[in-house]
Amino acid sequence: MLELVLRRAEPNPFAAHWLPQLELGGVRVQVCPLYAAEEPDPRAAALAQVEVFERAVRENGDRVVHVRTRRDLEVVLDGDRLGLVLSLEGLEALEGDPARFEEWWERGVRMASLTWNHRNAFAGGLDTPEEGLTTAGRDVVARMTELGAIVDLAHASLKTFDEVLGLVGRDALLCVSHAGCCAVNDHPRNVDDERLRALAERGGVLGVMALTLAVGRPGGNLERLLDHFDHAVRVMGSEHVGLGSDFIDQVVQAELTAGEELEEATREALEIGGGMLGIPELTGPGDYPLLVEGLRGRGYDGESLDALLSANWLRLLRRALPDYAA
Repeated sequence: MLELVLRRAEPNPFAAHWLPQLELGGVRVQVCPLYAAEEPDPRAAALAQVEVFERAVRENGDRVVHVRTRRDLEVVLDGDRLGLVLSLEGLEALEGDPARFEEWWERGVRMASLTWNHRNAFAGGLDTPEEGLTTAGRDVVARMTELGAIVDLAHASLKTFDEVLGLVGRDALLCVSHAGCCAVNDHPRNVDDERLRALAERGGVLGVMALTLAVGRPGGNLERLLDHFDHAVRVMGSEHVGLGSDFIDQVVQAELTAGEELEEATREALEIGGGMLGIPELTGPGDYPLLVEGLRGRGYDGESLDALLSANWLRLLRRALPDYAA
């Protein structure tokens, strides 16, 4: 959504820059994160992204559906339109108040991570590994699980990750939306086997990320990415692993064109990737057929392939989506 804010003066930027790629890649449902962790006014920045999201849905109603309910999801799966689901990448837009999650739920947010890399009023992030949930963080996790929202542990500190697992009941909806496996590439953005198992035991899903910083170098390529899929499946089972590619090279290019200053973490990731964030074979959703071919080459087929490509995320979404709109 950040890129669409930068391109809002253009006519129908979603149709020009994203929709053809998503359709080419065979994507049926796309999670659209609202990211404002580094903004001076996170709530205003997130609301601006909601505005361009709603514009994208409005201008492309014959090809796109805003998925807010289970019925919306079934309309998408029974038809030929693309479903878009809103999420929050970090809760900075709540301005420290757990009760304000209600506002974003009403706007259609169905998944949210507590933090980005930095700590906030709710929890510690990757930059503060010894800091966990605050009182506000415990309250917001309780409210999210009560509503049925998916709690995303991507970017969470190890302590936050463990405290959330210890806090929520077995019926909570959990995921790590985009990360890799520490056993394949020991990077702070990846998840170790102990936590992968714990996530699977709670019915959660790991979305395997296709950025070089997670995939690892040397050899940050499709084969190395497939190693992450294989390892996650061995540890968690194929019913708990899915796609979490995090295609952001195009977004970064739009930021640079607009004269925006890149965040330090983005600059570091570009350096690790040799000037790119994604692996060479998978830079956008239009490249998904290459990933599907690669997964088939590793022996995934039938139900196991369907699980990785869609079924696991759809199972989680069906549990998170209400019968009717808020």
